[in-house]
Amino acid sequence: MTLCTPADVPLAAAAVAPPAAATVAPPASFDAVLYPNRSLGRFGFHLLMAAIVLVSGALGAAFVLAGAWPVTGFLGLDVLLLYLAFRWNYRQGRRAEFIRLDAAGLAVRRVDPEGRAREWRFDANWVRITIDDPPRPDSQLILSSHGRTLAVGAFLSPEERLEVGKALRAALAARRQIPHRETG
Repeated sequence: MTLCTPADVPLAAAAVAPPAAATVAPPASFDAVLYPNRSLGRFGFHLLMAAIVLVSGALGAAFVLAGAWPVTGFLGLDVLLLYLAFRWNYRQGRRAEFIRLDAAGLAVRRVDPEGRAREWRFDANWVRITIDDPPRPDSQLILSSHGRTLAVGAFLSPEERLEVGKALRAALAARRQIPHRETG
C-alpha cells in the first residue's frame, strides 16, 4: 500500500493506469494509490521454484529407485500446481485502487488484473468513512454517501485500511473547514 502525492506516484502504478486526461489536474488534498503487497520479487520467485524443482526431482528419483515410480508424476503435478498458484497470485497483484480528493470531490478508481478500470465519484461534503478502530481481520473501509456504499482496500491488512481511513477522514475534515467562495 502506498500513500503518495501526485509527483510521488510509482512508475509501476502509473503504468497500470495512465491518466484519464492529458490536461493538468487540479492539486489534490488527498491522493492515494493502493495495491496488494507482493513480498516475493521475480528473483525470489525463480529461486524458490528452482529449489522446489530440485527437491521434487531428487525425491522423484528416490521413488523411482525404490520402485514407486508413479509418485514422480504426482510430485511433478505438485510443482505445476504451485507454479500456477504463484502465477495467479502475481496476476491478482496487478490490481490497484486510486483514491483522490480534490476540488471536484472524492473519486475512487479501481483497476482489475486485466486492466479494466471502474470509477466512483462522491460529493466530498457528504461522504462518510466507516472502519472499526481497532481494526479486526474482517474490518472493511467503507465510503458511503446518499445511500451508496463502496468498500475500498479489501486487499490491504486491517492496519493499513485503518491508516488509509484515518488519513482520508483527516483530509475530508480539513477540506470541510475551508470556506467555499460564493458564485454569482
